[in-house]
Amino acid sequence: MFSQSLEALDSITLNFNQGSLLVMNITIAFIMFGVALGIKFSGFRELIRKPRPLITGIISQVVLLPLVTFLLIMILKPSQAVALGMLLVASCPGGNVSNFISSLAKGNVELSVSLTGVTTITAIFVTPFNFAFWGGLYARTSPLLRPIEVDPIQMFQLVFLLLGIPLILGLLFSMKLPRTTAKIQKPVKWLSIFAFGGFVAGALTANFQNFLKNIHLIFIIVLIHNAVAFLTGYFFAMGMRLKKNDRRTVSIETGIQNSGLALALIFNPNIFPADLQLGGMAFIAAWWGIWHIIAGMSVAFMWSSADKKLAKQNNG
Repeated sequence: MFSQSLEALDSITLNFNQGSLLVMNITIAFIMFGVALGIKFSGFRELIRKPRPLITGIISQVVLLPLVTFLLIMILKPSQAVALGMLLVASCPGGNVSNFISSLAKGNVELSVSLTGVTTITAIFVTPFNFAFWGGLYARTSPLLRPIEVDPIQMFQLVFLLLGIPLILGLLFSMKLPRTTAKIQKPVKWLSIFAFGGFVAGALTANFQNFLKNIHLIFIIVLIHNAVAFLTGYFFAMGMRLKKNDRRTVSIETGIQNSGLALALIFNPNIFPADLQLGGMAFIAAWWGIWHIIAGMSVAFMWSSADKKLAKQNNG
């Protein structure tokens, strides 16, 4: 019954035109430019000297998250579009709000910025590869599923356009104009967060009736998937014997994904054919973009509250 409801969700035609796609692509590029402004190569020195936290975070996000997402799909057995949406989100780099949430959670902010930078830069290659690999493996698990015919080269070209060029421009800007970068970095970061939030809100408003009708289905899937992502990062970091603040950061970086990039890829006709039913895929990515912020802020509040309570007990 649940799977049949999700299949009905896949067939929904979303109100999304080329003008909306252009606005979304510009928004994603601006967000990536803002992320690049915060990347300081000098901050990598300590992590290069003691690389275990950085390597742990990269493995958690790039290897384990797609793997556990695939296993979760095998357990839940959602519709094809919903499953592909989950895999695509899991293949994307960390979200730009993760650095802010790590600071609220009393995590390792330097590690968070480094992980966001590394996964974003490597996403030019990793995102197309991971989606093609896990998506192809998923399609082969059942003869009833439509074969996935996504061209990794085309996806690489679009990811490079949306991530690579803004990152290069942002890095050059911060290197050539460090004083200006210091002044605009925080405003650009907040503006990018609000811009993405505004875009997702606008997209949901344009499809509000469909969203209300199916939110219970989307909510359950994203809730489970996002919780598994946070837990995967935390327990893997614990198994790697990282310090408390590093464990928190790895957990947050694994649970906060750049779902905006996923949406940009979903609605590009050169990546996914126009006749492919994308309703479930797009709704998963859009709701993830909202929910991971809510979940991340909640986790950060829980951890910071626990720290304050422990500090009071120690002082008392």
